[in-house]
Amino acid sequence: MAAVIGKTVPDVELPATGDKTLKLSDFRGQRLVLYFYPKASTPGCTQEGLDFTAAADDFSALNTVILGASRDGIKAQDNFKAKQGFVFDLLADKNEELCKAFDVIKLKKMYGKESLGIERSTFLIDEQGVLQREWRGVKVKGHVEEVLEALRTLV
Repeated sequence: MAAVIGKTVPDVELPATGDKTLKLSDFRGQRLVLYFYPKASTPGCTQEGLDFTAAADDFSALNTVILGASRDGIKAQDNFKAKQGFVFDLLADKNEELCKAFDVIKLKKMYGKESLGIERSTFLIDEQGVLQREWRGVKVKGHVEEVLEALRTLV
């Protein structure tokens, strides 16, 4: 079942940084910003994580937790988080269970070749686990501010 605006999101459980296992229902009672990025330690994904980290206090003030997710393994996620100093957990979705639940695997073209990969996307989930907003095909610059603005309108 894919995530749909106005409906409760699928409760997927995945390995997370810091030797944890997290599921989306762990965050009930708080808002959740779940963002998907194509690959750990690449320039755009690094910048997006740094932007979310820089705004972490603003998200926290709005009772909002940030989670990043990609198809990278847990070792790559732990290294990425540690190297960049991210203040939130990253999920390792090697089997694409969460990616499929949010329909973020898309056909991409790079250098004339087609492959399946993660479309940079962000999802805003409310305190009851209901999907409120989604951003697909995200451009990193200015995105975190846009998500914060949407959060402020939910208050």
